[in-house]
Order: sequence, then structure tokens, then C-alpha cells
Amino acid sequence: MSTTTAINGKEIFDLLRDDLAAIEEEFGRDTVSKVSAITEIGEYLRAGGGKRIRPALLLLSAKLFNYKGTGAVKLASVVEIIHTATLVHDDIIDEAQIRRGRPAANTKWGNAKCVLAGDWLYMQAFRIAVQERNFRILDVLIDLTQQMVEGELLQMEKLGKLISLQEHLDLIYRKTACLFSVSMRIGGILGGATTEQEQQLGQYGHDLGMAFQIVDDVLDLTASESVLGKPVASDLREGKVTMAVIHALERCTPLERKQIETILRDRAFNGVAHADILAILNRYGSLEYASKEATGYAESARKAICTFPDSEIKRALLWAPEFVVAREK
Repeated sequence: MSTTTAINGKEIFDLLRDDLAAIEEEFGRDTVSKVSAITEIGEYLRAGGGKRIRPALLLLSAKLFNYKGTGAVKLASVVEIIHTATLVHDDIIDEAQIRRGRPAANTKWGNAKCVLAGDWLYMQAFRIAVQERNFRILDVLIDLTQQMVEGELLQMEKLGKLISLQEHLDLIYRKTACLFSVSMRIGGILGGATTEQEQQLGQYGHDLGMAFQIVDDVLDLTASESVLGKPVASDLREGKVTMAVIHALERCTPLERKQIETILRDRAFNGVAHADILAILNRYGSLEYASKEATGYAESARKAICTFPDSEIKRALLWAPEFVVAREK
């Protein structure tokens, strides 16, 4: 593997400062509609912030090939709009009350308006993408949205059920890693990447996305509500089984298993405290197991791009997996 020294977060921000500012402006313009409710919801969602990691990956991927056009900013806005649309629909499906420390959009505008606003955002993303006149990019985006919608439907079917690790990994791919992978691939397509290079970029994004979601799921169980910006253990309350829980279920006693099943069935901590679940997970090293799996995916992501020439951009991409596994929210 390359011995290139990784870059730090501030240096990445400095590298992308102007482009990220341009994406915020693009996002603001792209979510304006003649229908005021859509504009209001779009602006509310944009103002909610977020890590903007997906557009940042697309920018870095394009810059890896010295791409100089305007398409990277436009398409980086597209992937963030798609991501935002999925969050709107997720919150409605999950009946979420809080998102990023603020009331979820559906609590302010209602489910009906937010469903339609999410649909509008999807269509707007494709409308912008079409302007690039690149059928390869459109194919990738269409496949992405189908994977994500299928993933949401599969997750709904499995709510409250004890799923296998492989089923969970498939859901993680559809829920998160697919969009990370596509962000990297689109940047490469813009930059003229070969088929092999596009595959390497896609693998990097896939592995980084897997690591990101596994860490997200661990934080859902271990972080505080003030840090998360939403209630702790939301996944269990929504009937979702994640990696650490699957690991513990394969090792715990019948009584402990019943405690977990009770939460999944009731969609609430009735008679079983959050601390009780943490004790079970710690007893079997399940949180540590999930964290190690995330670290493994992060290392795999680094290896996926090790053959690219050393550069400032490559250094940034080598640092991103470290950021993902070390983050606290």
C-alpha cells in the first residue's frame, strides 16, 4: 500500500472550500419551486446542515483526475439532493420526531406534503443530472435510486424480525454504501476514469459507506441524545436489528434474547432499559466486534485506491476512512 501521509480534516476543507460553498448555493437554487411548500421544506432541509460527505467524495474523485469542469458541483448537489430526499421519506416511514437536533420536516409540514416534497426532490435531482447529457451517469443514478427504494422496502419487511448478518449487510449497502459508491464513480466518470479505475473508486465508496453505517449504528446505541441530535437507540425502537445486536443474539442467553425481542416487538423500552441492552452488548463484546468490522471496511477502502498516483487528493481520500471510524456523531 502507498506510504502517502494522510491529510487532515482542515486540509480537506481547505481543498474543497470553494466547491463546497458553490454546492450550498447550487442546492439552494435547485430546491426552489413555484409551490411555496416545496421551497420552504427544501430550505429547511438544506439549513439543517449535515456532513456533506457524499458531495465531498464526488468532488475528490473528480479532482483525482484533474477534472476542471462545472459538472462536479452540479452533480455533487444532485447526490446531496437525493440523499436529502431519502431522509425525508425515512423520517416519515420511521415516524421520526427529531432530525439533526431539530424537529423532523414531517412534524412541521405533515406526512402528505413531505412525501410529495421528497418525490419532487428526486425528480429535480434527475432533471439537473440530465443537463450533463451523460447517459452513463444517468444509468448509475437510476440504478442507485432503485437500490435505495428496494432497500427501504426490504427494511420495512424485516422490522421487528431477527435477521441474519448477511441480510443486514445487504440493507447497509442499499441504505448507505450504494450512494457513497455512486458518488465516487460519478466523479471518476466525469474525470474520464477507465472501467478498472471506476471499479476501484466504486469499491472505495462501497467500503467507506459500509464503515460509515456500521459506526452510525454503534453510535445510535452508545452516544448521547445531545450528541446524536435524535433519541438514543432509535434503531431498536423502530424494530431495526443492527450488527452489534445480531452478534449478541447469536451468543446470549434465552432470557437476554427475550429482552431484545421484547423491545423489537413493542417498539419501546417497556420493562427493559437501554442500560440493560448495553450491558448485554458489552458482555459479549458485540459493540467492539461491530467497531472492528467498521475498521476493517475502512482499511479495505484505503487499499482500493492504493494504486492511484500519490497526490494531495489521494491523501484526502486516504484520511476519510479514519474520519469515518473515529467520529462521535
